[in-house]
Amino acid sequence: MGSLIPLHHLSPGSFGKVRKLTAQGNERRRMLDLGLIYDTKVESLRKSPSGDPVAYEIRGAVIALRSEEASQILVELLRTDR
Repeated sequence: MGSLIPLHHLSPGSFGKVRKLTAQGNERRRMLDLGLIYDTKVESLRKSPSGDPVAYEIRGAVIALRSEEASQILVELLRTDR
């Protein structure tokens, strides 16, 4: 396994695989409900004009997450396309 980085560090066009959630309680439950479970492939699509939130493709759905939320999701970098 490669090194883990927080999801919000993925640049647009990059892919990662979920390896760990550090969130607790209701935040953790919400992330799991969104499909952010171990080994899920996530693509960083684009940032909002202000830079926060960021749009991610997760299991075929586009979901916007704020940096505070995305920092609690650790991913393994897969590749960068753009």
